[in-house]
Amino acid sequence: MSKKNRTGVIYSTNPDFEYNDSGADEPDTLPPAQQDLRIWLDRKGGGKVITIVKGFIGTNADMEALGKQLKALCGSGGTVKDQEVQIQGDHRDKVITWLTGKGYKAKKAGG
Repeated sequence: MSKKNRTGVIYSTNPDFEYNDSGADEPDTLPPAQQDLRIWLDRKGGGKVITIVKGFIGTNADMEALGKQLKALCGSGGTVKDQEVQIQGDHRDKVITWLTGKGYKAKKAGG
């Protein structure tokens, strides 16, 4: 019994009790034409920059796959967390070109 699957339930004396986690459903992945992605540039400590892709609607597995493809395209490291793909370095133009070529709606955002 892990804590993240049983949030708020401490003990039940009902032998037929079944825990229902209503917030655990992941949204279905939208087709690329319905995705509206924003490409951000963020500066981290030490003057380092990262490219952030926000707005992806879909399962975590699909987001991980997209992140892996983008990291391979850019030839750099990165991560997928907090519902966004983070890639080390300024790769906005390359990412936007690749995403629009795959049918996604993507554009630069931020300052």
